[in-house]
Order: sequence, then structure tokens, then C-alpha cells
Amino acid sequence: MASPQTLSDAERRVVASWAADCAERVVALFEAEAPADGRPRDAIARARAFARGELSAADEIRRRFVSGRAAGEVDSPAAVAAARSATQAAAVAHMGAHALGAAAYAAKAAGLAAPHRPGTVGDEVRWQLEHMTDEARSALGRLPPLGENSAGPLGPGLLSSGILATIIRAIQADLARPDRPASPN
Repeated sequence: MASPQTLSDAERRVVASWAADCAERVVALFEAEAPADGRPRDAIARARAFARGELSAADEIRRRFVSGRAAGEVDSPAAVAAARSATQAAAVAHMGAHALGAAAYAAKAAGLAAPHRPGTVGDEVRWQLEHMTDEARSALGRLPPLGENSAGPLGPGLLSSGILATIIRAIQADLARPDRPASPN
């Protein structure tokens, strides 16, 4: 039986596009430190190609660790988080819950890049929620709450503690709001 964090193929394609949007907003933080390393940008492009149906989940599962290695090539915490956001976006082909990881790492990267602006993480999460389509909202709303299912990225691990957990819980709380207006997208 598949994990409830997997989502259907069609749902993963919908949320891959949103995850790529989140990661793309911060990829420049990585590129500023490693301009010749195209792995995070390639991961975002692959997430978009998967969303369009041009790549299969099997192909992406085999390639999912390539972009993750880029995080080890940079020093600044913002650049590391930006690379991890791109990696999480590409991993949506394997498991839909990685979309929340892409969003969390993107918001973390934005916050780390602007330590003098304490509202940056919240601003980024608001942008993410405002740019989520109704289809993505519906799919992500089907995921189990962070920490309630161990069979995937929302179980114990990096996403379940610290600022990443705080961000994911904020997104999931918004997804659970019955009064949330439909997005214009």
C-alpha cells in the first residue's frame, strides 16, 4: 500500500509546478555563491517538466539525489536551503509531500538571506499560499499533518523540526481552513 504522502500521479504533477515556483524564487541565492553549478536550476526545470508530463516518476526517482549534492558545495545557510528547496521540488515526482519541503526550504532560504527583516519567512509563506492553485491546494490538503505518518518526508526527519516544521505547519493550517477563499490561479 502506498504512503498517504505519495498522492496520485496527477496530483503530484499539479503540486510539482507549485513546488518549482517556490524553489525558483530563491535559487538565485545558491547561484550567487556557485554561479557555475546548474544542478538546482536543473532540478527546478525537471520538476516543471514532470508537471507537464514530459518526465516519468521513475526517471526522476533515479535522478533525485543529483541536485541534493549541490547543497554540500556552498557555505552560506541561505544557499544551502535554496539548493535543498530545488531538490525537494524535483522529488515531488516520487512523493507529493516533498512539495511542502520545497516550500519550507524556500521560505527558510529567504529568511536566512534577510536576517534584518524578521517578517521575511512569513512573507514568503504568504506568497506561496497566494500562488497555490485550487488543484494544488486540494491535493496538498489530502496529505497527513506533519508528524502523523512516518512513511515519507512528513515523518521524523529534517522537515519535522525547527523552522522547517514551523513553516510546514503554517501551510498545513492554512490548507485546513474551511473559510479560505479560492485562489485566482
